[in-house]
Amino acid sequence: MGDEPATCWRWIMSARNPPPPGPQPQRHEHVPRKANPLRRGSDRFEARICRILLLILVLGLPAASLGTGLAAYQSAMQTVRTQSAERYEVDAEVVSAGETVPATKTQQAQVRWLDEAGTARTDDTRVKAHTPEGATVRVWVTQDGAVTVPPMTENQAVTTSWFTGTAAAAGFAAVIYVTRKGMRHELDRKRYAQWDAEWERVEPLWAARFRR
Repeated sequence: MGDEPATCWRWIMSARNPPPPGPQPQRHEHVPRKANPLRRGSDRFEARICRILLLILVLGLPAASLGTGLAAYQSAMQTVRTQSAERYEVDAEVVSAGETVPATKTQQAQVRWLDEAGTARTDDTRVKAHTPEGATVRVWVTQDGAVTVPPMTENQAVTTSWFTGTAAAAGFAAVIYVTRKGMRHELDRKRYAQWDAEWERVEPLWAARFRR
């Protein structure tokens, strides 16, 4: 890539000497890109890398998305099976209710229920507003006798897998984008340095031609 700026400057300098009058040589309508003298080696290198990155994006994006999404789905379904086996729903009696809250919110309450062995259990949970003491509510509990949230459902597992797969695809695309931008920035930095060095050599000759 060392002689590209010199080639460009020779083209610029030649513009000061117009072609002689008379019929001009036939010009080709299409010049192959590789034969373009203004196309630098860094340009060809950048084009090749961009094609490679595009290929990686086309092939890798679906693989990353599907692979990550499938792994997340399998993990979530394992959670569904585990939680479904460890948690069960029971009828519980409201023993005491907390302070009254607006109807659109839930309130804290203490509930009591009988576990699978017939032992009375008590714990705190959230119930609908204005639920009176002595009312019966449905709660999810663990084998250890603690109130918990409902187990994850299969629909939630599917949603989690879709979200994870989409996030993986976005992350993969972001890596490709940042890689391309970083490569372009580094190449431009070298190109500008070459142009500056070439201008320091050519500028005295260029200025001298105008002083004639």
